[in-house]
Amino acid sequence: MAVASFRPEDGTVPRLRRDRLTVTLYGSFVTWGWLLYSFNPSVPLLAHERGLSSAQAGLHGTAMALGGLVAAVLAPRSVQWWGRRTAVVAAGVTVAVGVVGLVLGPALVWTLLAMLVLATGGNVLIASSQVGLALRHGRVATAAITEANGVGSGVGLFGPLAVGAAVAVGWGWRPAVLVTAGIALVGAVFVLRLPSSAALSTRGSRSRTPSSGGPVLPLTAPVPVAVGAEAGALDAETLLLTHDEPAVLPSSAVLPPSAVPHVRYRPAAAALLFIVSLVAAIAIENATTYWATALLIDRTGARAGIATAATAGLVAGMTATRFVVGPLSLRMRPAVLLTGAFLVAIAGWAVVWSTTSTAVAMAGLVLAGLGYGAQYPLSIALMLGASPGHGDRVQGYATLAGGAAIGVAPLLLGALADAFGMHTAFVIVPLLACAGAAAAALGGRALRRAEG
Repeated sequence: MAVASFRPEDGTVPRLRRDRLTVTLYGSFVTWGWLLYSFNPSVPLLAHERGLSSAQAGLHGTAMALGGLVAAVLAPRSVQWWGRRTAVVAAGVTVAVGVVGLVLGPALVWTLLAMLVLATGGNVLIASSQVGLALRHGRVATAAITEANGVGSGVGLFGPLAVGAAVAVGWGWRPAVLVTAGIALVGAVFVLRLPSSAALSTRGSRSRTPSSGGPVLPLTAPVPVAVGAEAGALDAETLLLTHDEPAVLPSSAVLPPSAVPHVRYRPAAAALLFIVSLVAAIAIENATTYWATALLIDRTGARAGIATAATAGLVAGMTATRFVVGPLSLRMRPAVLLTGAFLVAIAGWAVVWSTTSTAVAMAGLVLAGLGYGAQYPLSIALMLGASPGHGDRVQGYATLAGGAAIGVAPLLLGALADAFGMHTAFVIVPLLACAGAAAAALGGRALRRAEG
């Protein structure tokens, strides 16, 4: 494995600075992490409680995907209209409302509607916060985004444990999931109290940006552009993405809307490939967290509470690897790390799939988590890095694609389980991981070509 140098000319290694804004935005990932890792393992319990088939229960993933589609449109526009601070706060409140509806919903249709609201808020929350971290940290954004996801999964680690404990004492899964609402509201309050900064402000105008080349997906905001050194203007995002320290923007950094050229943005080949790896990462993580409980019950005979809590092994592996991969990505090519992460995930899946022992299955989930944990943050960071000047816009495309993955993967695995059994259905996981590994390797190659 070749080690690439990402050091500046003076030979120093760039360092992640965890300032107040950074730590506060980490709270968005805590909110979403707790929700994912407390509710997803509860889906088989909800299905048993309501007498639903696996495919019907998997519709919660479809509702989450529809929320992602709405957020793909709403996230960049909400930042453009209101500024990133207001977008993050409004998204946190929306998450809290959706969680309450989810745990109190009297029938499947109500829990699906609540999941739609919840997922819309959650995707806007994560999308806005990720771009905010990228703007704040520039060339160490990979480390910041990876660590943010590590913090989210680290706190989320206690989600399946909380569900397992609540089920064991007879309370059911709902109290553990309801904790998400409290975390979201507390996070919104802390974001409101942050001082003003470029990473929290809006970067465009309220006007639309038409294209002479045909219709434009409603995912975009006007992007400030550089007009040349002789004019003394700098692109705001480019400036932020090339400085380790938070930048002080000159007054000419953002041009008025009339000066922004009407150009359709098309993601580069590398960005598209990392969106593919992102889709694979989201698909296998959600398919596994939704149905690992059912697989353990079916294959190992574990009780419901123990099988649900066992998902914590997956989250523990994800958390551990994120805190390692973040700093490591400053010394090695992130695309190489991403490719390796998919291969580790396949190895962990093989252990879980082949055993009938609960203890061995838990060990396999930890190993799989070591791979899963690096896939999403590295894909996001590489995608943003391959799209300088278009962070919110390409994040919108990624949210759209990720929403589709969430909608299809759990539902597909559930339908396959109804038809062929849960054990056979889980073969879909390594197939998706192989596609992700190929996309990551090709994306890294495209980046190297672009670098010359």
